[in-house]
Amino acid sequence: MSIQAGSYRLGPDDGTLSVRTRRTGAAAMAGHNLLIHVTAWEATLDIGDDGTGTALVVTADGASLRVREGTGGMQALGEDDRKSIEQTIDDDVLKRQQITFRSTRVEAAPDGRGLAVEGDLTLLGTTRPLAFDVAVGDDGRLGAVAVVKQSDWGMKPYAALFGALKVVDEVEVGIDAALPAG
Repeated sequence: MSIQAGSYRLGPDDGTLSVRTRRTGAAAMAGHNLLIHVTAWEATLDIGDDGTGTALVVTADGASLRVREGTGGMQALGEDDRKSIEQTIDDDVLKRQQITFRSTRVEAAPDGRGLAVEGDLTLLGTTRPLAFDVAVGDDGRLGAVAVVKQSDWGMKPYAALFGALKVVDEVEVGIDAALPAG
C-alpha cells in the first residue's frame, strides 16, 4: 500500500512508540532487557501530491516512558523495579526533556511501499542526524525501527553494580501504528 497525499496525525491512540534496551557486562544476568512504551507522543506526516513537500515530525514527552516488559534477569521484574527504572529514566537519563525528530528528507521507498527518512533527532539538547525506513503494510499500518546510539547524543548509558551491569549503548526506537484516514 502506498500512502495517499495528505496530512496525518498519529499518537498513542493510533499505535505504539517504543524503546527496547539490552543489557551487557559481567553482571548482565542480573539485569533485564526492557520494552518501554512512550505514552505521550505525536507524529505528523505530510505527504505532498507529487511526493514533494513530504515531511515527518515526531515529538515525545521524555517523562512519559513506562516499562512494559523485562525479559531475562535472575528474577522477574516486579512493580517496584518498574517504578524505580521509570524514575531513573525521568531523573537521570532523559531528565524529563522533550525529544524531537524533524525530517530533512523523505522519499518513497524503491518498491513504493514505504518511506526512506532522514532527519535530525534532538535529545537532551543535542541534535544529530538519524535515518530509518518506514514500512507501510497492506492494512495501512506503519512500522519503523531506528537505532539510537546514546553516546552520540552525549548520553552515558546507564550502569549499575559499579559498571558490572550496563545498558547497551544502542537502543532501538520503534513505531507500530495504524495510518489514520487522511
